[in-house]
Amino acid sequence: MRIDISPTKQELGRRAAAAGAELIRAVLSQRGKANIILATGASQFEMLGELVKQPVDWSMVTCFHLDEYVGMPMSHPASFRKYLKERFVDQLAKPPAAFHFLGAEGNPAAECRRLGALIKQHPIDVAFIGIGENGHLAFNDPPADFETREPYITVELDDACRQQQFGEGWFPTFDAVPKQAISMSIRQILASQAIICSVPDARKAEAVGKAVEGPLTPQLPASILRNHGATTLFLDEPAAGKLTWRP
Repeated sequence: MRIDISPTKQELGRRAAAAGAELIRAVLSQRGKANIILATGASQFEMLGELVKQPVDWSMVTCFHLDEYVGMPMSHPASFRKYLKERFVDQLAKPPAAFHFLGAEGNPAAECRRLGALIKQHPIDVAFIGIGENGHLAFNDPPADFETREPYITVELDDACRQQQFGEGWFPTFDAVPKQAISMSIRQILASQAIICSVPDARKAEAVGKAVEGPLTPQLPASILRNHGATTLFLDEPAAGKLTWRP
């Protein structure tokens, strides 16, 4: 794992987007098409704002996203499909080759199978992800399943995860935060050729510190990123505040 620390979250976003775009362009030059994963949440605002400005032929890029709440309509302010449509797809000069959104209003198991079949046909070149306050990757809350080979799974959201969603302002009350989601699995995330992990803010510092320097354990899902040889962890100074070692 490579670590890149920026003085501000705005600079973090610029560096992470530039690094990810460079990887995508390299794949496009070699193969003519690329496949990526995009994350959501407040931690991705700056990165996505910069990524859409990058000189990439998005019309040759197929996109997947990490997770969606079970039962969540796209019209809801907290919908991750809504988030990515507004903050990514609608900001591009040309639409991507495809964006395979998760639709979780119907049968979650059937949707896991549908997206799982699609992503198996599109090996991921670059994954843009974040880390949760509880150390989760996507919605794989602790203890995360490190073993399942299913690309997408239905998961229960723990209270720490739900508190983060409420704290970021996506829901009017804690009780309004859904208790289930469809999530990309840990193994599927790690199957990406390269991972760009953007993590700003002091509220993530403890999770970052444990992920980088603590035990590799399902109790801190993000610790598994240390097993991926092409991961770059982009931090701002507040998020790096618990690290005892600096690059």
